[in-house]
Amino acid sequence: MINVNVLLFPEFETLDAFGPVEVLGCIPEYQLHYVSITGGTIISKQGMHVLTESIKEVDLSGILLIPGGQGTRPLVKEPKFIENLKGIVIQSKYCLTVCTGSALLARTGLLDDRQATSNKNALEWVHSVNTNVHWMNRARWVVDEKYYTSSGISAGIDMALGFIADRFGNDQAQKIAKSIEYIWNSDPNEDQFAK
Repeated sequence: MINVNVLLFPEFETLDAFGPVEVLGCIPEYQLHYVSITGGTIISKQGMHVLTESIKEVDLSGILLIPGGQGTRPLVKEPKFIENLKGIVIQSKYCLTVCTGSALLARTGLLDDRQATSNKNALEWVHSVNTNVHWMNRARWVVDEKYYTSSGISAGIDMALGFIADRFGNDQAQKIAKSIEYIWNSDPNEDQFAK
C-alpha cells in the first residue's frame, strides 16, 4: 500500500482536498490518510470538521496532497509550519498541490527554478510569496519532476486524473473520470480561466 497523505490546516478549501481524494481513492493501492501537523480536528473554510492524524504518525514516503484556501495566507508567514512542510515534502515521493497550496510549497524553496501554477485569481499573491518559481500563467496543472501543481479548486480533479494517467495510463484515468461522471480536462495547457 502507498500512503496518500492529505495535509489539512484551518480554513483549507474543501474541494481542493476532496476533489483529488475522490480520484485518488479509486486506486486500490492507495491508502488515504488525513493528516495535520499536530493531529486532531481541522475545520475547512466551509465548516467541514475532519479528524486528522499527526503527521508524525504516518509513513511519509508516498504521495503528499496540499490543498489551498484562505488558510494558506497566514501559514506562509509561519516559519515553523514551513520548516515542517519542507521536511514532509522531501520525504514524499510525489507532492501534489491544489490552488494556493502551491504558495505553501513555494515558500519552502523546493519549487525554486521549477515551473508551477496556482489559482489564477490569486496568482499575483502567490507570485509574491516566491519570485524564484517559474509561475505559469496559463496552465490547468503543471508537472515538474515529482511536483504537480494545479490551478484553482476544481483543477485539482483534473490534475489528480493527470497524475493517475502518468502512473497507470490514460485509460485508467478516463475510467475513473467516467465512474465519477466527471468531464476531464485532460490537456494541462487548456486553461480557460487564464487572463
